[in-house]
Amino acid sequence: MTAHNVPAMETPAAYCEAGLQHLRAGRHLDARACCEQALTIDAEHTDAQHLMGLLFLHDKHYNDALEWIVRAIRRAPKPEYLASFGTALQQHGRFEEALNVLDKAIQLRPDDAGLWRQRGDILSQLSRLDQALASFEHALKLDPQHHDTLRKSGILLHNLGRNEEAIAHLDLSDRLFPNHAPTVHARAWILYSLKRFEESATEGKRAHQLAPDKADTCNNLGLSLRRLGRDEEALAWFEKAIAIEPRLLAAFNNKLTTLFQLHRFDEVFALTDHMKALGLNDTVTDWNVALAHLLTGDFEAGWRGHQTRLKLPSAKYARFVQPMWLGGEDIEGKTILVAADEGLGDTIHFVRYVPMLAARGARVILAVQDPLRRLMSGLSGVSHHVPMSAAGALPHFDLHCPISSLPLAFGTRLDTIPADMPYLASPPDDRIQAWDNRLGPRTRLRVGLAWSGDPTHVNDHARSIPLRTLSRILDVDATFVSLQKGPRPSDAAVLRERNDIVDLTAELTDFTETAALMSCLDLVITVDTSIAHLAGALGRPTWLLLPWTPDYRWLLDRTDSPWYPSMRLFRQTETREYESVLDRIRDELRTRASSFEPSPH
Repeated sequence: MTAHNVPAMETPAAYCEAGLQHLRAGRHLDARACCEQALTIDAEHTDAQHLMGLLFLHDKHYNDALEWIVRAIRRAPKPEYLASFGTALQQHGRFEEALNVLDKAIQLRPDDAGLWRQRGDILSQLSRLDQALASFEHALKLDPQHHDTLRKSGILLHNLGRNEEAIAHLDLSDRLFPNHAPTVHARAWILYSLKRFEESATEGKRAHQLAPDKADTCNNLGLSLRRLGRDEEALAWFEKAIAIEPRLLAAFNNKLTTLFQLHRFDEVFALTDHMKALGLNDTVTDWNVALAHLLTGDFEAGWRGHQTRLKLPSAKYARFVQPMWLGGEDIEGKTILVAADEGLGDTIHFVRYVPMLAARGARVILAVQDPLRRLMSGLSGVSHHVPMSAAGALPHFDLHCPISSLPLAFGTRLDTIPADMPYLASPPDDRIQAWDNRLGPRTRLRVGLAWSGDPTHVNDHARSIPLRTLSRILDVDATFVSLQKGPRPSDAAVLRERNDIVDLTAELTDFTETAALMSCLDLVITVDTSIAHLAGALGRPTWLLLPWTPDYRWLLDRTDSPWYPSMRLFRQTETREYESVLDRIRDELRTRASSFEPSPH
């Protein structure tokens, strides 16, 4: 030791105090020298034993650390020794034991915010998030200005789905300790979760400036930019993330999706091949490339890859002991279960194949979502109908096939799409008449409207539009009828303001009622949702609004649909806004309305 490092009073306590100062300053060799001097004077000095344990803990020699700290605790079970013991157990992965130790320390010193913070860390590692949050919140009562506890509480609140509270904690943490990269990174991500994409992008750039070597920050910033429609910028950030972390699968998949959105499909397929060569592809990759094949009309590869959906975390298709039928064997005389496996629109879309199964001699059991059961009850070729809610009590069957796998099973190509319309039976005459009576005299063109789909759909932000945006077509001389069940709060407010949309949706109890109402309309204008499929399956004249990058079944560039002959497609341009699409629709609708001839009385 140099002269200026020698304690003024050469006692174990003085050496320990000097050693702690060295340890806090990062001078570990000096700290060890002080500790050894203290132990030379008194081998049983507990502070020196504890200090030696801390030094071993810093060097990641956990067994030695535990041995020294336990020696100190046996002689003097101080809370700070117990806290260090808990840290050593944490580092050893012995979280339950660490928690027990911390609880003992808290019993001895219940007003120590640091002990409550450490307890919260351990509970987080045990994935006991509610308890961890309670520990952090108690620590904040004792020390409200501790920025890192605020940050950790914010992250836990986010993980618990309480994002508004999370961002409030992180805002305060950022004010107390500005430009702390982990806090800014967390703020950016939670703002993204709150769909505050502009703010998220701003914070993401700040996080990157503070920590330019963090691939996750670049990846998350790319996601925000993509949601803002700034795909070229997003692409650059995903590439930056990959440059920092060359095996970051999330960034590769996000780059692939962005290329997809930019319609750069050759690059999508090339990137997929590169990912496979690196051993980085997963089910998400395979799913996205399958969608690219289908969207570009390569049905052979597309339907094969479409099976990947059954492996996705979101898959809901049940497991059956019976074999899955995908077209490879004779089904004459066999009983086959055809069950819904995706959304309502997918079920309506693909149920057209069921009569083809019956034509091959199969007995078909059809299991569909409950709201569709009555609508499907008149479908040709079905021997037995089962609502999905009763799928646990199925009759005997030999084979099963997910309904969305039927195009693969029948080897569907663009030129063999079964498109005989309508394939759904017309609703009962009395239901159609009841709706016609509700609508009153048919003096003007009747136009049904649906403007939003499932808000949880991954592409909802591109598919759905606000009613206020759709209202630019409402100055046409027509009777507009809402087909929109459960409008979002903002749309419901607009709907209440207007008297030019007939809203009888409270009486649409299921899809049969919706089909009956559609049968009284001259035209349906809708975004890509189950309403579009229902109108198409009934053969009703339908105008479909599509985003720049649509769902695979609508293909690219064409204004018609090979799936639904009565449907016209109105697509966004590269500007990716609906206003110009609606202007085109309004012009055509005005022409159609002007030629409408009222029914004679």
